Amino acid sequence: MNKDVIFSVRNLNVKFSLRGRVLHAIRDVSLDLYAGESLAIVGESGSGKTVLTKTFMGLNDANGWVDSGEILYGGRDLAKFTTEKEWLTIRGREIAMILQDPMTSLNPLKTIGAQIGEALKLHQGLRGSEARQRTAEILTDVGIEDAAHRAQQYPHQFSGGMRQRVVIAIAIACQPRIMICDEPTTALDVTIQAQILNLIRNLIAKYNLTTVYITHDLGVVAHVADRIAVMYAGDIVEVGTAEEVFYQPQHPYTWALLSSLPQLGVKGEKLYSIRGTPPNLFHKVRGDAFAPRSDYALNIDYMERPPYFDVSPTHRVRSWLHDPRAPRAVPPPVLSRINPEGGSLYGE
Repeated sequence: MNKDVIFSVRNLNVKFSLRGRVLHAIRDVSLDLYAGESLAIVGESGSGKTVLTKTFMGLNDANGWVDSGEILYGGRDLAKFTTEKEWLTIRGREIAMILQDPMTSLNPLKTIGAQIGEALKLHQGLRGSEARQRTAEILTDVGIEDAAHRAQQYPHQFSGGMRQRVVIAIAIACQPRIMICDEPTTALDVTIQAQILNLIRNLIAKYNLTTVYITHDLGVVAHVADRIAVMYAGDIVEVGTAEEVFYQPQHPYTWALLSSLPQLGVKGEKLYSIRGTPPNLFHKVRGDAFAPRSDYALNIDYMERPPYFDVSPTHRVRSWLHDPRAPRAVPPPVLSRINPEGGSLYGE
């Protein structure tokens, strides 16, 4: 993996004002993105994945704001941006996003070609025959046949999978350095999901993209990620390479997520589910946010937020279980089924 950091988040806090109350959606998050990598951000719905990445592009709702912290890209701190004009130098041109519902991402009153053409005009200055030729090339790249003809059609004339390919084409037309994929396969059936994942992998290689993949589906992550950041209650609780997080997970929340994988289930046995619900972020979170739902919680987890502990040079975890004074915790036995060799994940 290329170790050049091209995007960096430092101690980021994002808040929203809702009905006179303040919700602390992103809580002191720090994260680096390396050039050319595919980083997956995983976690339950409501964990803050989409809010975090929308903050990178200035796309959060008007009632949200960066309370503190830095978003460093290209020698600038994006957290200090206050105008749409500033964001337009980044949005699309440098960082593009593929959203999970293509029907709401596309304008039903404009042809597919016109919508791709808008991106080409705005970000590459292409017009007329040049834009039409490039539109056809991009549509072909995303697997849409008879591109010149399909470009004249409207979104309702495309299937769900084809609409998602069009949304990807619009993102590619911007020629971004970083592409954020916000659960782009959620609304698609399993066969089409696999096709879209393969397409994204091919485009990453062809266009030399750095990718952030947002998902709650760990099965998808295994196919797309170089690194994984596990997010819970607006905080990143574990980050490491895909191999480290899958085969040597260290945080109780990561253990719980992996234990919930349907493919680890045994016929006749009840599938594991995480008990309880995430904390209410309208209230101040004390200690480890996952402690009330964890079978491994220590007394200190209810009193003090854990720092990060380094498991390896590429793997860190926010859990008191890694404090030298903590008792030894044994991960759930079900996780041994993830190991492709069939042995223990933890060298025991």
